[in-house]
Amino acid sequence: MTTDAVTSDLAAVLDGRDASVRQQVRNQLVPHAGLLQEADELPREAYRERVRDLLLEMTRSGLTGLGFPKEYGGGADVGASIAAFETLALGDLSVLVKSGVQFGLFGGAILQLGTERHHDAYLADVVAGRLLGCFAMTEHGHGSNVAELGTTATYDAETDELVVTTNAPDAYKDYIGNAARHGELAVVFANLVVAEERHGVHAVLVPIRVDGQPAPGVRIEDDGPKMGLNGVDNGRLWFDGVRVPRGNLLNRFADITDDGRYESSIENPNRRFFTMLGTLVQGRVSVGGAALSAAKSALTIATRYADRRRQFGTGDAEEMLLLDYGQHQRRLIPLIARTYALNFAQEVLREQLHQVFSTPAEEVETQARRELESRAAGTKALATWHATRAIEECREACGGAGYLAANRFAALKADTDVFTTFEGDNTVLLQLVAKGLLTDYASEFEDLDQFGTVRFVTAMAVDTVLERTAAHKLLERVRDLLPGGDAWDQEAELRDPEYHLAMLRFREEHMLGGVARRLKRGVDAGGDPGEVFSAVQDHVIASARAHVERLVLEAFVAKLDALPEGDAKDLLTRVCTLHALSEIESDRAWFLEHGRLSVARSKAISREVGALCRELRGSAVTLVDAFGVPRELLRAEELIG
Repeated sequence: MTTDAVTSDLAAVLDGRDASVRQQVRNQLVPHAGLLQEADELPREAYRERVRDLLLEMTRSGLTGLGFPKEYGGGADVGASIAAFETLALGDLSVLVKSGVQFGLFGGAILQLGTERHHDAYLADVVAGRLLGCFAMTEHGHGSNVAELGTTATYDAETDELVVTTNAPDAYKDYIGNAARHGELAVVFANLVVAEERHGVHAVLVPIRVDGQPAPGVRIEDDGPKMGLNGVDNGRLWFDGVRVPRGNLLNRFADITDDGRYESSIENPNRRFFTMLGTLVQGRVSVGGAALSAAKSALTIATRYADRRRQFGTGDAEEMLLLDYGQHQRRLIPLIARTYALNFAQEVLREQLHQVFSTPAEEVETQARRELESRAAGTKALATWHATRAIEECREACGGAGYLAANRFAALKADTDVFTTFEGDNTVLLQLVAKGLLTDYASEFEDLDQFGTVRFVTAMAVDTVLERTAAHKLLERVRDLLPGGDAWDQEAELRDPEYHLAMLRFREEHMLGGVARRLKRGVDAGGDPGEVFSAVQDHVIASARAHVERLVLEAFVAKLDALPEGDAKDLLTRVCTLHALSEIESDRAWFLEHGRLSVARSKAISREVGALCRELRGSAVTLVDAFGVPRELLRAEELIG
């Protein structure tokens, strides 16, 4: 099979079922590739207007509204909408984030938290771009801790209105996309007060501009220049007793009756809060996929540069290509392999999201939603951390040329840096993953805060926790496969995917059991639950990360199993092996400490990683070309010709 044919086959595997949607987005981006250069030159206000204009132009294609119901101008295909968003990240990332704010956050909140009256009133205008809006959750004093937001929405029974107020100096909404210039309506998250009783955080629709000017009682400030994404008009919002009709409460999960009573189909306030936030999981799925697209752009530039740039040599021979150096292969090719692995993990997540959101809410099991939320949190964390690392490594691998704005790394670094902290700080998200791992007591666990979780887990015997998670069964299977000692080297082939999976499964389950034991031991000794949790927090995060790494590898292996035999599958098999062995190598200290690696075996794995890098050197350009980044969007003429 020719190189072009293999590239085409790989591209088809990567693009998946929504290949036609992805190609439509690429085709739309190419004529506007000039924005990538203009962004370096335009004044900030002009850049913002250019981004808005391009967003509105893309809106007319219908690609930005794919996730909304057809009756409001959408495409009723959540999976396709995520694929379109991921592909949009190949272009200017301010356009991407502006789109995410408008359609994913603002429009998504109205769709997921509102009911028919809100859908009929707003969604058609949102989808068409006639109504631009904001998602006003984060406050200056409260970011991740949404439950403690200081903004209140108090019901006034005499006027049948909600009164939205910024109640403390640090309770103003901050970093809000679309707020500084273009937003007209905001979904404001506030603690709801009815008849002097607080009912927790709810979402209320609040006009923030009228005829282009701040609405009465609304104060708006510009957040000013940022590290990146300066085409997005982030701003701050204050509310001084702003009155809106009672019907502006997004009431899918709770409402205020005509006679002024608060009611909800979910009685427990904590469960209601987590249910509301859970419907907004699409944002995390989108950010993780967008980060991978940015990493693909960086890797394409750096790999193509390394395949044409010569440096040094031996004797009178021609200077060597950078990609022929073993260390350069080590720098780039494992990152390419990890990008493929995360791509397939993202595909699993995207399909899971599509299934959940395409099914009537009353038919979706609680466990399915919890699994989606956990996988979304973990995949987003790993994907965005990977993008940050990959972009920096690629920049360094291009030397001084990579530092020039024209070669795009400056924008990629600056614009993606925030991905690790928006839609959830990655470390906090991994705590969410760990919380779900510690027990499958779904309903009870949802009702507990962080410290309640500690008390709940430590109140049970460790063996019960492990039994509930089936960890002891996994440990038995893994121990059978990985006997340790001399037999280890004889029984497990280094390139066997079952060996790779067993290693990651063992690490995950061992770490999970260790967290449970530490929590129980600390509380049994009389420790304060909060202090106990804080003391083992590093173990909590490590166990969550180990869990997600295992899911990523399983997704890659499952994808390979589903592919027909051929050159593309053979190539991807080696890519998968490199990813798996690189992951084991990167954590070899842990595996050595816990008897899962001998010194000799550890050295053998490093040799195998080097060998795989050499084997894949000739296919490196093919692998990155399959990412499908249009040449016009790469810029970097000086680097890739």
